[in-house]
Amino acid sequence: MSSIWDRLVGMVAEAASNALSGVVEAVRTLFEGDPETRKQVAFSVAMIALSAKMAKADGVVTTAEVDAFRDIFKFPSDQAANVARLYNLARQDVAGFEAYAEKMATLCVSSERNCPILEDIIDGLFHIAKADGLIHEREMAFLSRVSEIFGMAVERFEQITERHLHIGGRDPYKVLGVSPHDDFPTIRKRYRVLASEHHPDSLMARGVPTEFQRIANDRMAALNAAYSAIERERQAA
Repeated sequence: MSSIWDRLVGMVAEAASNALSGVVEAVRTLFEGDPETRKQVAFSVAMIALSAKMAKADGVVTTAEVDAFRDIFKFPSDQAANVARLYNLARQDVAGFEAYAEKMATLCVSSERNCPILEDIIDGLFHIAKADGLIHEREMAFLSRVSEIFGMAVERFEQITERHLHIGGRDPYKVLGVSPHDDFPTIRKRYRVLASEHHPDSLMARGVPTEFQRIANDRMAALNAAYSAIERERQAA
């Protein structure tokens, strides 16, 4: 993996003026004969670029946010400078975050609505944004706009938001994206679909790096807790 980052950063450094076009083109051409590596590197670059833009939108980069970023990407210590260089290129790039998000939306080759790999990116950004104990208004606006560019349904974004923001306790129905009026078989079916979507094997197939599994585990814990809460509620009724 070290040589991958060396080569990627080298190509980006040679790109003219716009760092984003250099990153995207580097990912597209450098790993054309290796689709699995391309998916993993493309995902990593998306997270680095959009994390950098989110930090710029908020105006403050906290130690907690940096630590949260490192939780996702446990890159080799000798590659820290290269990763930091990509991060700084993204922050300094004149292109706005919307241009980044539009480019990153192309990661979903199927162009499907609520594309799983794009949801993975939103989930990772939430993880970083809330690392300092709260999500600021500008960060929330950033996340909402990125989800729109990604073609994510409003209800799906609200579902992800509920997993991360639960001041008064999570609403289990919102976490699963179901209604309190749905019968239990419908809710169980929805839960099983989500559990399958977010299984570690499914994430690996999408090209999500192994380091991202911690967030995937947190996501599954939230889904399991929501389903159990609804099940207990229905049994007690």
